[in-house]
Amino acid sequence: MAERPARDRMVYSAAQLLRTQGLRGTGMREVVAHAEAPRGSLQHYFPGGKEQLFGEAIGWAGRYAARRAARAFESLPERTPSALFAAMVGQWRAELIELGYSGGCPLVATVADVAAESDALRERASEAFAEWRRRLVTALDELGVPRPRAESLAVLMISALEGALVLARADRDLTPLDTVVAELAPVLDAPLRRRARS
Repeated sequence: MAERPARDRMVYSAAQLLRTQGLRGTGMREVVAHAEAPRGSLQHYFPGGKEQLFGEAIGWAGRYAARRAARAFESLPERTPSALFAAMVGQWRAELIELGYSGGCPLVATVADVAAESDALRERASEAFAEWRRRLVTALDELGVPRPRAESLAVLMISALEGALVLARADRDLTPLDTVVAELAPVLDAPLRRRARS
């Protein structure tokens, strides 16, 4: 991690620590240590303190989720909405196994911790989710899903994925991820079947 500029490392580290400890459980000193950054760099780069640092980490997480959705779309062997969703879930499936179920989504962690306490961070999380949704809507549109339906399905995909992640972490079991992939497949592909019949 040391090859990135210290500021970028701190934003990345904040996002990673959010995944495992949540906002309340993560201190600024932990971020500096995780990022292997000089202690004095916090005030230099983040004069707005914890809210500024974690606001940027949340923005990073939204952009990362959008990029992951784009990569999933580009790697599709079968160009259907259900295949896109399965690819997205597959990315998380691999991470849960690799991290021993310890890492979740930093956006969910933020909303769970501070939605009622910090409008600024809640708004950053809302913007991050919106960026992720926009990328999914674009992908669904390219797959032939009509725009209004693509917008609804993007919400459904993110909601189902996030809920399944919470359950999988609580149970330390991948079954919730497999379940949402199987159960949502007919719903996600229905617009393409309707278009093929018309």
